Parts: sequence; C-alpha cells; structure tokens
Amino acid sequence: MLDYGTNVAAGVTPGKFGEWVENVPVFDSVPQAVQKSGAKCSIIFVPAEHFYSAVEEAISAGIKLIVAITEHVPIRDELKTVDLANSKGVTVIGPNTPGLIIPARKVKMGIMPVPSFTPGRIALFSRSGTLMYEIANELSLAGFGQSLALGIGGDPINGTTMIDWFDWVRGRGDIDAVVAVGEIGGDSEERLAHYISDTRFPKPVFAYIAGRAAPKEKKMGHAGAIIYGNLGTAGSKISAFRDAGVQVAMTPAEIPGLVSEKLRR
Repeated sequence: MLDYGTNVAAGVTPGKFGEWVENVPVFDSVPQAVQKSGAKCSIIFVPAEHFYSAVEEAISAGIKLIVAITEHVPIRDELKTVDLANSKGVTVIGPNTPGLIIPARKVKMGIMPVPSFTPGRIALFSRSGTLMYEIANELSLAGFGQSLALGIGGDPINGTTMIDWFDWVRGRGDIDAVVAVGEIGGDSEERLAHYISDTRFPKPVFAYIAGRAAPKEKKMGHAGAIIYGNLGTAGSKISAFRDAGVQVAMTPAEIPGLVSEKLRR
C-alpha cells in the first residue's frame, strides 16, 4: 500500500507501541492511533475470532470507513457489525474483501496486485477478489482503466452491497460504465438486477457470473457461494441480469469486448 502511494498513517498491534514498521508508527489501540495520527480509515487484518472487537474499537475511535480483509467471520459477528455500523453511520467494506483501489489517486486499501489496475472511467465491483484482478487486467489491456475497483466480500453477509455502490456511482460524471462480477450463492445479483431495472440505472452495466458448472448444494470456495435448489444458481443470476438489460459475459475475457461495443459506438 505504501509503495502504491497510500498514506498509511499508523499501525495497531497491542503491546507494540513505540515500534516503527516501514517508517509507520505502531500504537497499542485504534483510539490512540487516531488521536496521534489523525487517521480516517481502518483496514482490518485480524483473525476472524477477533474481528468484531476490532470493528468496535475502530468505530469507537471515530473511524468512518472500515475495509475488512478478514475472512470466515462468524455470521453472528457479521450481523452485529452491520447493525453497529449502520447505527453509527460507518461504511464497512467486506468482510472477506480484497479491499478497494482508486488508480487515479494512487489509493490502495487492500491486497490486490496493482499492475492489473490502471486509471480510467470504469467502476468495477466484485464478489470475488481474484476475478476482480483478472477482469481489471483484461479491461486495462483493452484500454479501459478503472475509476474504482472494490471487492464486496465473499462471506455470506457484507457491510455494503452491490446496490449500495451502484447508488454511489449512479450520478458521478467521472464514471462511464459499471462492471459487476458475481458468483453462485445467495440472491445479491438478482436483487441488483431488480434495482437496475426498477430505478432505471443510467449507466451501461456489464456482468460476469462465476460458477456456471458448479454442482448444486455444494459449497464452492467462498462461504457465501452455496446453492440451495434453484436459489443462487448461475442461471438465475444471468437471467435476472439479462431481463434488466445487463450484458452478461460468459468468460472474463469477453468483458472488454462488450464494453468497447457499447462505449465506442
């Protein structure tokens, strides 16, 4: 993150106060770090069993944006996190997210490989980290840079949803189109499709759904990627997107061609 240009103001590890890592001061607590450094955001890497206490500490310190890299957070703790964040006006990205990157501003809060991302006018939102990198790379090679790329998170419950981020970009003049990367499990993509249709989302939307060949009722990778009956299948998500006027790619490599056809007419 430092190499990319992110202003990492402080680190927090209990018992390590006074140490320095890569010229960044380390503190015992988030309130102490915020008071001394003026940090505005927090990125969380703690083990899953300590996740909720880390969120509580960050919110109590006045942090308003939390990027939660931690995966396999207990569902009860995820529910508590969403409830607390909503009550305090805090935005939580994740958990189980690779983070976010804003190429034009050289801001990276996460673990993504920076060579895949270039500055541009495409917003990229993904449930899968590695697919976010791959599709960003495909877009970049085709000359379509990204204004923002963000991982929604692969756990069953997330602090923010695709719909939240579509709401955020819908009126922005610096974003020409949105790419949504989904996967089997849950109904977030179906809900997003209804949102796009019901609100007449004003920007072109392109999508890719991973897991078309996944067997039913089997957990595939992410904790949230599980299918029950016809709920959460790749087919149901693809159909919902197409019904909403979203162009759906069958492979990640098809995304740039669809974008080019729409934006370069």
